[in-house]
Amino acid sequence: MIKTIIFDFGDVFINIDKPATLREFSKFKSFRFTKKEQAINELYETGGISTSEFINHYKVLLPEATEEQLISAWNAILLDFPKHRLDFIQQLASEKKYKLILLSNTNELHIDWIKKNIAFYPEFKNSFNTFYLSQEIGFRKPNRDIFEFVLNQNNITPSETLFIDDTKANTDTASSLGIHIWNNNPSTEDVTNLFTIKSELF
Repeated sequence: MIKTIIFDFGDVFINIDKPATLREFSKFKSFRFTKKEQAINELYETGGISTSEFINHYKVLLPEATEEQLISAWNAILLDFPKHRLDFIQQLASEKKYKLILLSNTNELHIDWIKKNIAFYPEFKNSFNTFYLSQEIGFRKPNRDIFEFVLNQNNITPSETLFIDDTKANTDTASSLGIHIWNNNPSTEDVTNLFTIKSELF
């Protein structure tokens, strides 16, 4: 029996365009995406560097870009948050049948954009028993340690837990720990159909 549901954020609740940031950065002639940039991005996502340090890295890499252009490019991944998904999680929270946890690879610039542009973000956040952002906890998916952290912090049993994420690498790690998974396809599936699509678990 499922007692805990862990949700991803991007492409589960808020729609995202994953290639958008790279596409926007590529408009600057000097841009080259290397393993160093990947490492910087992941370091920022786990709180290893501050927002100012992150922006300064890209200022050096892209001297022709303004700070505003860099931030806009970085946030280009973020799209809309359909209201019916808020209604879904609020209804689920009101029923108090499950412990609800959000687990997201999210950084400060993205959350700042969401707070500014998604009016109901506070209501969304308050629907969860626990709300984990990678930059705040120092772990990121798909690494095993982030799932172990969540399990231990919340004293939950993997076999009684469902994890929902659109990225297969993330759900693969969760599955290896004995957690039930739904690797949702954001182009054809909606989180609001959870209890239909994963009916065998409930």
